[in-house]
Amino acid sequence: MERFVFSADGHVREPRELFSDAIPKHKAHLGIVVRKDDNAVMTFIGDRMIHRHMIVPPKKEWFDMGRPFHKGLFDLDARMEDMQMEGIDAEILFPTTGMLTFVLEDPEVEMRSVEAYNDWHNKFVGNRTSTFVRCGILPVRDFDNTVTEMTRLAAMGFTCAMLPSLIPPGVPNYNDPRWDQVFQAAQDLDMVMVIHTATGRPDVRAEKGPGGALVNYTGQILDSISSLMYLIGGGVLDRFPSVHVAFIECGASWLAGVGERLDEVYHGHNFFVSPKLSAAPTEIIKRQVHASFQYDRACIMSRSVTGVASLMWGSDYPHHEGTFPNSREVVAHLFDGIDISEEDKAAILGGNAATLFRLPRH
Repeated sequence: MERFVFSADGHVREPRELFSDAIPKHKAHLGIVVRKDDNAVMTFIGDRMIHRHMIVPPKKEWFDMGRPFHKGLFDLDARMEDMQMEGIDAEILFPTTGMLTFVLEDPEVEMRSVEAYNDWHNKFVGNRTSTFVRCGILPVRDFDNTVTEMTRLAAMGFTCAMLPSLIPPGVPNYNDPRWDQVFQAAQDLDMVMVIHTATGRPDVRAEKGPGGALVNYTGQILDSISSLMYLIGGGVLDRFPSVHVAFIECGASWLAGVGERLDEVYHGHNFFVSPKLSAAPTEIIKRQVHASFQYDRACIMSRSVTGVASLMWGSDYPHHEGTFPNSREVVAHLFDGIDISEEDKAAILGGNAATLFRLPRH
């Protein structure tokens, strides 16, 4: 049986000069610069290298595709060929270098950088908005700038925009009342706040010792867990009950466990809890929180805690740890051994994300 499949996690690659060309020359030392050699792609702020991504050899099966395996990062025709091969009907698009804009410290440089990305992204998708959901990047150093850019994105038809999973130094945490103007704007504009893993930190490869790869990549969920606790515990989602938050590329099986722990603490330590919430944390999760996952099936088994609408499958195209080019096989076995209705399967594979991000044809 063919189902509508929406990937709630996919990436594009911006032009290398996009960010460096966007800022005033006298502030070049404060902006993002990308350089490449034979071994790695390096991202700098001025002369300070903040990220070095080793060029990883493609998976064996990628060699048989007849073209560069990564072409779909910057060519939507090639990407749609890959999607057809993978059985994916639509997807949301996230940046690559643009995920580092949250570490920019100068408000003007940050604003110019996100404007450049959002304008490029809008033009890159063009008239294919029935297949690709555009997701903007927001500035966070000046919340007036944040609201201004949200308003501009909404006018262009964007339904979602990114906030950092790890709050960078110098920016108030999500329980700070200063964030209220941002979430008020999200509610007024009906804009989903997307929190993608690894945003807000300059280098996701902090641990260099034994087990570093496991520690670094598994530990990325900790930023999302922290953000969720601050958004719920600080009362933000309770004050703005129609705002939806989507956690991307950090799995979804943690969501039920954290929700139940929040419930337990909220009731067990209620005397000390402030602010008081109008609903239990798990009820707020069911109402407003969503998470994408690739392989981890425990989230499907615990959907009675989170609600089915919270779960969205995604391929993480074309990252090495993603499901590409084996997404059909992954999807075919995603529900093996799980007692689940066809309606719930369809929602998790595509309906939830298409509804959340308001895909036009859905």
